[in-house]
Amino acid sequence: MTTTETVPHLLTIDQLAEQLGITTRHVRRLVAERRVPYVKVGRFVRFDPAEIAVWLDDRRMPGRRPA
Repeated sequence: MTTTETVPHLLTIDQLAEQLGITTRHVRRLVAERRVPYVKVGRFVRFDPAEIAVWLDDRRMPGRRPA
């Protein structure tokens, strides 16, 4: 089986926490509650940056319009 797709660079819990500016404990809570997209690689939890970007965009709140 050959494929031309490349494997994305997956983020660790520490890397995701740093990028989002939150604690690793909070990332672990999001994973436990299945509120963030993640991939299990063996016993490790990893995050696809593209899926995280979509996940963040889905949670974006619209700004207020000036009165």
